[in-house]
Amino acid sequence: MTAPTNDTPANAAAYTLDGAPVARERFYELACDPARSVVVEACAGAGKTWMLVSRILRALLDGARPQDIVAITFTRKAAGEMRARLNEWLHEFAHCDDAGRVLALRQRGLPQAQAVELAPRLATLQQRLLQDARPVEIRTFHAWFSQLLRAAPLELLRAQGLSPELQLLEDESDLMPELWQRFHAAVLEDETLLAIYRDLSLIHGRNKLLDWLTSAFDKRVELRLAHQHGRLMDSMPTAAEVVPELAAFADPIEAFALMRGELQALAIEFGQSTKVTPKKCATAIEQALQRGDADALAGVRQALFTAEGSLRKNLGESPALSAASDRLQRLLLAIDQDRARLWHQQMCALALTLLDAFDRLKRERGIVDMNDLERGALALLGDVDLSGWVQERLDSQVRHLLIDEFQDTSPLQWHALHAWLSGYVGAGGGASGQRPPSVFIVGDPKQSIYRFRRAEPRVFAAARDFVREGLDGVLLACDHTRRNSVPVLAAVNAVFESASLAQQYSGFRPHTTESGGGDPLDGVFFIDGDQASDDDASGTDREEGVWRPSLTEPRREPELHRREAEAERIAACIGDLLAKGEAQPGEIFVLARKREGLRVLAQILKGKGIAHAAPEDMALLDAPDVRDLLALLDALASSGHQLSLAHALRSPLFGASEADLLWLAAESRSVKWLGQEQPPAVKEPTQSASAAGPEWGLGVQEGSPMPRAGPAEPGQVGDLPPADPPADPPQPEAPTTRSWWEVLLQADQEALSEPLRRAQGLLSRWASTAVLRSPHDLLDAIVHEGDLMVRLAAAVPASERRARLHAVEALLALALELDGGRYAGLYGFVRALKSRALKLAAPAEPDAVQLLTVHGAKGLEAKVVILMDAEAGPARSESMALAISWPVQEAVPRTVAFLVSEAKPPPSLQALLDDEKDQRQREELNALYVAMTRARHRLLLSRTPAKRQSSSGTWWTRVQPHADAMAVPELLDDACAPDEDVARLKLLPRVEPIPAEVADASADVGQSPDEVDDSAALGEALHRVLEWHSGPQGGAHALERLMAAAAQMYGLDARRTERLERSVRAILGSGDCGPFFDAAALDWHGNEVPLSWNGHDMRLDRLVSRRDGAGVRTWWVLDYKLHPAPQRNPEYIQQLWRYREAVMALQPGEPVRCAFITGQGRLIDCTEAVAGSADLFA
Repeated sequence: MTAPTNDTPANAAAYTLDGAPVARERFYELACDPARSVVVEACAGAGKTWMLVSRILRALLDGARPQDIVAITFTRKAAGEMRARLNEWLHEFAHCDDAGRVLALRQRGLPQAQAVELAPRLATLQQRLLQDARPVEIRTFHAWFSQLLRAAPLELLRAQGLSPELQLLEDESDLMPELWQRFHAAVLEDETLLAIYRDLSLIHGRNKLLDWLTSAFDKRVELRLAHQHGRLMDSMPTAAEVVPELAAFADPIEAFALMRGELQALAIEFGQSTKVTPKKCATAIEQALQRGDADALAGVRQALFTAEGSLRKNLGESPALSAASDRLQRLLLAIDQDRARLWHQQMCALALTLLDAFDRLKRERGIVDMNDLERGALALLGDVDLSGWVQERLDSQVRHLLIDEFQDTSPLQWHALHAWLSGYVGAGGGASGQRPPSVFIVGDPKQSIYRFRRAEPRVFAAARDFVREGLDGVLLACDHTRRNSVPVLAAVNAVFESASLAQQYSGFRPHTTESGGGDPLDGVFFIDGDQASDDDASGTDREEGVWRPSLTEPRREPELHRREAEAERIAACIGDLLAKGEAQPGEIFVLARKREGLRVLAQILKGKGIAHAAPEDMALLDAPDVRDLLALLDALASSGHQLSLAHALRSPLFGASEADLLWLAAESRSVKWLGQEQPPAVKEPTQSASAAGPEWGLGVQEGSPMPRAGPAEPGQVGDLPPADPPADPPQPEAPTTRSWWEVLLQADQEALSEPLRRAQGLLSRWASTAVLRSPHDLLDAIVHEGDLMVRLAAAVPASERRARLHAVEALLALALELDGGRYAGLYGFVRALKSRALKLAAPAEPDAVQLLTVHGAKGLEAKVVILMDAEAGPARSESMALAISWPVQEAVPRTVAFLVSEAKPPPSLQALLDDEKDQRQREELNALYVAMTRARHRLLLSRTPAKRQSSSGTWWTRVQPHADAMAVPELLDDACAPDEDVARLKLLPRVEPIPAEVADASADVGQSPDEVDDSAALGEALHRVLEWHSGPQGGAHALERLMAAAAQMYGLDARRTERLERSVRAILGSGDCGPFFDAAALDWHGNEVPLSWNGHDMRLDRLVSRRDGAGVRTWWVLDYKLHPAPQRNPEYIQQLWRYREAVMALQPGEPVRCAFITGQGRLIDCTEAVAGSADLFA
């Protein structure tokens, strides 16, 4: 973001202080003052993150230690961006002149005199932080909660049912199969639960019951809290509470008996009518009253009321009808409420059983989920007995608390924070008796679009009031953006002012912009098709009822093909922008609320050769190249898996043809040919086709016609003449079959095609490797010996190369990371890959057109934004859900009720669901605000015409009146964006082989389980001991004490503690490594040195400089690795190269060397190895 300037005029109303207009300079003076508690409500593009990081910078300048500052956000990506921005600023201010530093401080609210005074301190701030070797704490909410709980008493963790290890489970999908097994076992063991399960399955169906249980699992936090505080069972009131006049009846249906006479009289009255409708109703009532109460009530209900519950028309008007209908409607309300309460209580029993099983499963595995962290933090910060201890610890650790995107905070997260901060309320620091930390909260309720993740925008208002009243803070608001062009912002203002006037949206204030305009792209436009043409596009070429060859022709989904017309229009507009050079692919976003339309567009763009990226995590096994490699591993693990072998042979790795597979099938004699000509490659020259008849099934003569389908007479096969069987038919010898694997590996090379000949040699080698090496090493051999990357890059279009190559690299990384690399054998690794719900993160492709959901685009911006499918209506009402009411001021949910249908709720939940509907409509408009404000210069609106109009306004109806029509450019042909002819892959630099004695040691380590431990804890402990020992206070503590403290901190057992001691002593006692830890011999040294370079946030294990005899200073980047040969790992080499480049950028003109320090005390200088790697890693 561009820093705020003082010379650009701005509308004074765009900045407010406690609701009153304020000058821009005063606004930033207050916002960036680290001594004040401040809440900032800022519009999109106002620079919220800029303000937060500026405040961190000001706090550091004022003398705050890095560890005194805690900044909290909601994603790791956002936390990384904050760190990167802070590091970039520190580097910039360390190298710019004083004038630049003074300007930067003026922009951050300091007066001229103070800015001049602090400029020299700003120049040395980066050096000070590097020497302190402690970073600013920038974390996600869950990471901070985890840090708090790691220091919590074990008794509290046990009371909350939390495992002391606090190993975080980020995706519970892997546990779901076992969880459902445990749940069903628990239901089978309890007769009451089994009866409930059967009843609900009969009433709603098993699929609906599963949906209900899944909803309960997703809302387990609210459900647990309501249960623990006695609010769960009574969340659904009794029928007597809803209809008090029926309180005397144990079951509301009993009241129907008292109405039979009244209804009989009503039927007689209807029967005397001359009109048709009353007579029919009289007959229906009389027939219904002949049955039992429940069936009779159902019949009367159908006779008198519509499905929506209103009285049927044309029944006339009479006092008897009015009285009976009123009483019946009240009775029906009571019955609906009674039934809803019964189902609610039954579902509570099943849901709590499910959650109990989940809690036991987590405890057994020593894991916690994110909900546990929030719940545990609330218990810790709100515990009466521990409050003093917690307050004291936080007082000493946190002096500045900053929270970004606060509108995405959940009630549970807010109550955890409130439990801590409320201790400072009152004179003299309240109950804490300490000066409260300065609190900075920034957010925008207009951008709250994560209610499905429990975000509650009303929490922002509660926090705003608390900071203002309890912490004597100030409330700032900024409605001035630096992102959107004048036409885009004019459309935003028009849309939301209209919604405000219609009382559909509150809290919107007109925005102003810093953009001066004048860009040719500036504008808001729409492109449109018509209903008829889009419907024609969705039609199928094949007439209804005509057979479709399903193996070669996919099913045409009409709705998806309706979207193709819109996708073609969008692709044409994108192609026109690219052809004219008005925008690059990475400067164009296509946004939609759902991914279905984006997937259709992706196929269109793929056909046009336009580079595009849909940053959507996909199932690992859905990646075609992962499936290819998995098929190969499957065949190597079990040579009898012929389908897997066929799959692998047809992949780009081997490139075998269909004829090659037919040859293998024929040679293996495992396939019977039904009346077809044998493949030429398998015919025996001395044997006729008829002689081979028993072997090939029907044994049809070569060239004879295929048998015609149809019924055959006895003794006939198709059109073949009947034949009398011989008295003793000869029994042909059963053909000897072989597996495809045997055929391929035993065949003469002269008989094989080139792809099969290549596969024969590689598979034979890899089969031997699979027995001796780990799955990762086997995969590494397959990728490199098989030239997989080169072959894959040559086989796929240029627009897909990055994603396809990324999938292979992700599988290689997973082979090391999956379950801590515990799989030593291939079979277990393949089985784990197939059974686990593993995800493949999409690669970053910043130079491609971005296809994003609105949620995925939040926080991003682009030169051109296209809103796709803008006429889609809001989501339908949910069924088999939970209705939840959690007022912000209450610590636990007020209502958690199981609900069959939101469209037909029980009476007691109607008000709650009306409020929920209002909140969803608000969030729908918030999503439109987020989508529109992503556009810097051009906003383009598109739609697939809706078949029926939505009752509520769509994005199209709101924005289109404020946009100009744009003609759709001529559609692109497939050759408009030619694919690249040549794909160039980067090669690793040559690394000298390690000495034989080290190679032998490495082999020994690889064979001895006692010597190998891939645990990250051991590596962290080694880093920590070396950091402590070489730090400012290292000499004051014995090495044994430091090692014991690290072993305790990381929970090392005796074996790993012994290895830690060996590694530490080997490093410090080494003649090569030891001098790098001797502070007296070093010119400068630092541990855990944070750097930011080219957008990469990094932390160097150790950075030192030392001078030679001539006084020349040389910098050394040192990276600790436990493995004896880390230079063999390309990822480690790339990491070391990046570290070295970053230091070279910081210290231009000075020599920089880099080396690994291994756990065996070896210094491996890799400077020459990485020096020529710019082409590889840049």
